Amino acid sequence: MHSTVAFCLGLMASLAQGAVFNKHAALEDCLAGSSTVVDEVGSDDYNRDITPFNKRVQFTPAAIAVPTSVEQIQSAVACGSKLKYKVTAKCGGHSYASLGLGGEDGHLIIELDRMNSVKLNTETNIATVESGARLGHLAAELSAQGNRAISHGTCPGVGISGHVLHGGFGMSSHSRGLALDWVIGLNLLLANGTLVHASATENKDIYWGLLGAGSNFGIVTSFELKTFEAPANVTWFVVNLPLKKNNSVAALEALEDYALNTMPAELNMRLYGTRQFTQLEGAYQGNKSDLESALAPLLNKTGGTLAASGTTTWIKSLEHFATMKLNQTYPYTQVQEDFYGKSLELKGLNGSAAKNFVDYWFDVAKKETAHWYIQLDLHGGKNSAVWKADPELTSYAHRDKLYILQFYITTSTTAEDGFKFVDGWASTTTAPLTASDWGMYFNYPDTNLNRTRAQQMYWGKNLAKLQQLKAELDPNELFYYPVSISPAKQPELV
Repeated sequence: MHSTVAFCLGLMASLAQGAVFNKHAALEDCLAGSSTVVDEVGSDDYNRDITPFNKRVQFTPAAIAVPTSVEQIQSAVACGSKLKYKVTAKCGGHSYASLGLGGEDGHLIIELDRMNSVKLNTETNIATVESGARLGHLAAELSAQGNRAISHGTCPGVGISGHVLHGGFGMSSHSRGLALDWVIGLNLLLANGTLVHASATENKDIYWGLLGAGSNFGIVTSFELKTFEAPANVTWFVVNLPLKKNNSVAALEALEDYALNTMPAELNMRLYGTRQFTQLEGAYQGNKSDLESALAPLLNKTGGTLAASGTTTWIKSLEHFATMKLNQTYPYTQVQEDFYGKSLELKGLNGSAAKNFVDYWFDVAKKETAHWYIQLDLHGGKNSAVWKADPELTSYAHRDKLYILQFYITTSTTAEDGFKFVDGWASTTTAPLTASDWGMYFNYPDTNLNRTRAQQMYWGKNLAKLQQLKAELDPNELFYYPVSISPAKQPELV
């Protein structure tokens, strides 16, 4: 009896393995018959394209298609749809959760980074940008072609698509808004294989959904971006903060008052802390004397001192914050880290929340020997371009938040301890807050959130509308990853 059961189970396993093998062979045949190049397993391109930013989350795809045209994207996606593979677009590969690799094994990956052209119309100052471009390449090309720019993040290797489609905060956002605020049009490939154009006047619901939750609805093939003239002078700076347990709550409350009411639009800044030191760092769109005047009210209250600064050009300021050469294109060598990250978007950090945050910082974090940091980005405020933008135009759910707070710890040997450390700091900080006071930033995805919680945290009040849009555009979830937006359930026919 037992041997018969074992034989049957073994036979079923063999049949299942055979079905998987046959399905994969069919995918290979379909892709070979299309116009799309496919990475050969074990090749330099394949090994480069599957390398994750976060070494802790490595996934193996079913195949990696590498298109160089919209038609090739279409043909690859058609293969995935026909053979019931989940399809994932990958641009920069910098997702903390390796979502560009599917966030799990077995996806058909559409590697976009060979499609990276940037073309600026010098009459309209509108740039048409392929969706595989990286931020540094975009910045370099806009500057070279017409001394233009958009607001975006600091890492040159980050792909524009994931960055732009979920917010795109950076060291010019207080002055110029989020990266998605510069998008005036997008071309999108839908699950049914059709291409649509979306803007504020055309397919308005799709445009709204893409700008804030864009990885859920299809593959963007290109962007149209309005641009601004690059500032003539940008002054980078570092301020040392003499924070101790007994003065840090007051310093945080002084920072909050400053961010809300006083901080000028030209100033972009974050608080950065490690076990060893705490500082403010940022970029002022102007000269050093104006920077010093702008910072004076805050430094007087916190005891901070200007430790370093330099006035330079727009491009040189981007190079200052970059950790590599600015103009990054294919082939791109992924710098890897082994870490756990978590974010909070907060309306404020004061009172009980600030006390909890500071107590954990000095009583727990200062004793943690693994490398960690916190980064408190000044996102909103009276003079912030993020707050001044129309909140109804995009699905970015946390425009009303004052801060983006990021926790980071290396996890090369003790991942579980790292999880406990970061989760403990975040949960003790939010314990006194109401649900509307905080959320999370999708571009710092948390690998430990389940799908339900992730959707609530990333998309908040916009979730129900986004789920309805998902049901309309991709009801069978061709474009899926473990924390993607689930389609709204459709009413049953009576």
